[in-house]
Amino acid sequence: MNVHSLWIYPVKSLAGIAVGEFALDDFGPVGDRRWMIIDDDRHFVTQRNHPELARIRVYLVQGNVEVEIPEQGRYALRVSEETLRALVWRDWTQALVGQAEASEALSRFCGKSLRFVYMPDESFRRVDAARLQDLRRVSFADGFPLLITNLASLEELNGRLDEPVEMRRFRPNIVVEGAGPWAEDHWRALNVGDNAFDLVKPCSRCVMTTVDPDAGTKDASVQPLRTLSRYRRTEDGVIFGMNAIHESIGRIRVGDPVKITKTE
Repeated sequence: MNVHSLWIYPVKSLAGIAVGEFALDDFGPVGDRRWMIIDDDRHFVTQRNHPELARIRVYLVQGNVEVEIPEQGRYALRVSEETLRALVWRDWTQALVGQAEASEALSRFCGKSLRFVYMPDESFRRVDAARLQDLRRVSFADGFPLLITNLASLEELNGRLDEPVEMRRFRPNIVVEGAGPWAEDHWRALNVGDNAFDLVKPCSRCVMTTVDPDAGTKDASVQPLRTLSRYRRTEDGVIFGMNAIHESIGRIRVGDPVKITKTE
């Protein structure tokens, strides 16, 4: 087993970036979901209600995040001096407001007043306390620092679909190859290279999996979520992939060996 591919998502709910390697810091993959989009109520905004966000391309340029918004242009995301508390799920988190130019372009594209916000190093948002008692932090990701998926599980799912889907639909950080389909259901800890991970819970999937990552539209037949729900429904929801936490800072590369160290 080894790492097939790696992904980071500098802006929550915008397009991901495939990378050859990434470093891990206290938050998770360096730069992952440190930016987020909020509305005028300071609530987070995602592809669940705005699937067109998938069409916004994201770039890393000398460590800085840039977004290319259709019909609007390309903008560097920079913070202002304004601070506020932004809501992501049940967590109100201290954030810095992005400079206005990019937010104004985003608002024009979506037809709604929106802003980019950034989570600074001094902000602390705890991982899902119901699942993990340790006082660990997480960025604007849904609940945990990393999502690990299995390439063979996607291939098995695609064998049931009329139109196959890419792994991009599931927005993983680490994609593993060399395991059997759905083997990840039984993983509880693993090593990737020299880095140790605990797999805390299965990842329940939502309507975002139905969004075409290129077209920015939802699938009219609610695929692949409809098919997944027929045979992957558990007490945790309709699951694909495993939420994980890392034991230390480090670096992960495509091709790194993966070793399962604990199973249920």
